[in-house]
Amino acid sequence: MFCRAFRVRSNTAIKGSDRRKLRTDVAAAFPNLSAEQLTEFIPNKEELNVIKIYTHKGEAVTVYMNNRNPILFEVEKALYPTVYALWAYPDLLPAFSTWPPVLQKLAGGADLMLPGVIVPPSGFPQVERGMLCAVTLSGNRAPVAVSVATMSTAEMLAAGMKGKGFAVLHTYMDHLWEYGDKSYPPTLAPLVTDPAEKESADDEEEMEEKEPVSSFSTDPLQHVDISDLSLKEQDSCAILMGKEEHNENKAAETADNDNTEVQQEAEDSRTPQEQMDALLSQCFFHALKCKVKKSDLPLLTSTFLRSHMFPCCPAGQQLDIKKSSYKKFSKFLQCMQHQKILQVKELSKGVESIVEVDWKHPDIKAFTVPEGFSSASAAQNCKSEDKEQAYHAPEIIPLYGVSTKMVPLFQESGHKKGSILSSSEVRNIIVNYVKTNELVDEANKNFVKVNAILCDCLLDKSEQDEISNLKWDDLLSRCLERLQPLHQVTFFGQEPIVRKGKIEPIDITIAQRSSNKKVTIIKNLELYGLDPQSVANILQQKVQASATIAPVPGTKDRVQVQIQGNQIHHLAKMLLEEYQLPRKYIQGLEKAPKLGRKK
Repeated sequence: MFCRAFRVRSNTAIKGSDRRKLRTDVAAAFPNLSAEQLTEFIPNKEELNVIKIYTHKGEAVTVYMNNRNPILFEVEKALYPTVYALWAYPDLLPAFSTWPPVLQKLAGGADLMLPGVIVPPSGFPQVERGMLCAVTLSGNRAPVAVSVATMSTAEMLAAGMKGKGFAVLHTYMDHLWEYGDKSYPPTLAPLVTDPAEKESADDEEEMEEKEPVSSFSTDPLQHVDISDLSLKEQDSCAILMGKEEHNENKAAETADNDNTEVQQEAEDSRTPQEQMDALLSQCFFHALKCKVKKSDLPLLTSTFLRSHMFPCCPAGQQLDIKKSSYKKFSKFLQCMQHQKILQVKELSKGVESIVEVDWKHPDIKAFTVPEGFSSASAAQNCKSEDKEQAYHAPEIIPLYGVSTKMVPLFQESGHKKGSILSSSEVRNIIVNYVKTNELVDEANKNFVKVNAILCDCLLDKSEQDEISNLKWDDLLSRCLERLQPLHQVTFFGQEPIVRKGKIEPIDITIAQRSSNKKVTIIKNLELYGLDPQSVANILQQKVQASATIAPVPGTKDRVQVQIQGNQIHHLAKMLLEEYQLPRKYIQGLEKAPKLGRKK
């Protein structure tokens, strides 16, 4: 629910009457809270804030804040605790445990599947379908996710622990957690009720005291995020996670030779997703260590993936982010940023760039280039792969958002303010609305009768007394004009991005400089996944003219390419033929010089 950024509508202090009502609702929703705990949870005098938000899907959510941390959120009159609240009251909900690598998937919006749930020796807590449940990680009782059970305990066992077990609503590391103080989960020892299990836990504790291992640090983040481990530990954990052979794991971490042998033996046992995660990590660190320079920054994330990471993929393998646990390149970079390896910023609207890299980070320094890339022949392979990994024009789809004025027309189809629709969806909704309300003109079926809602939504005030019928085409075009324009951009190998407004075209202009010299200026390349510096370098080589990068006047974070002479012919060939960009997204090609004329 909160895997993407949400929009805050209002933020106000709670009223006294609302505070009392909230305490009553909390007592009803969580009856296992004692009177003392209830008073601590919803205090009498401390400041409580009520925040109204809209999620990225347009859902209306109410969030209750205490001490600058969200403690509850309410959806359709149902109350849910946040991870901050569960860290204070870890036994508030029945808890199910999973492995640490699963957390990344949950934070990315995935639900918890039953094969990923750890079966404790004492058995599962008894829950019914639709009950609120907490999700914890192995070895730590502090919840990291809030979910709803999709089946009862008996049904889970009857299904052989297969299928979706829990619909995840909120997790540690999602945007609701980020709205608080971003603290880490506490380290809470699991409750041990079985004597044999308790004895085993004591033995393990003694072993850890005798043989301290870096991957079991007291830092709570080490227990939560596998990506914070060193590179060798990540590989070992990815191979051995889910098994109970902890002694082999420790031996692998203490002896490099043994570690290599264990990895080779377990290579076939890794799932395709785990193998893709390892390949993604390898290409990422290889690109940072060998291909990216400080002078390249800021670097478009799409350019980093296409021109730097793809060429680092070993021969015979293909890097496919959708087959990894991250699913999105932006989610992977967010994880790397969380480890402080690099910093990503949105320099242009909807376009992210890498602005800083910590080349002294231990993981970058510890990375060793694979043998196949260490020779001169490997460098040649990289060059050939650079050519293969050509630029792919993004797929651009116009979208429309339901505005306040248009809500009455779309609410019958279940849409609300902010709902995002394609043009075909808008057309289908309008056609169904007209047919459902019997508005087709019986005398001429090419016309639609204008009722009160169509009149308010589609007609100007001066037209409302004059127009009683509209042609189908006019009806649909008026509807699209009054919706909020949006567009979706899908770059090669990445998830779609939705931006506000219509996409700005690549703008090509010719400016006159001193001594009657002309210069070609190109703007908005970043919006189409093109790196301005790369375009400038290619143009400079093709036309043998000076090309530079300069800030766009009146902006702080956008740049433009400037090249001497009227180079529109060369630009047209590069953008239309080589990059396969549609002509409608390029503005200024008509300014090309006539053939035979001196440039």
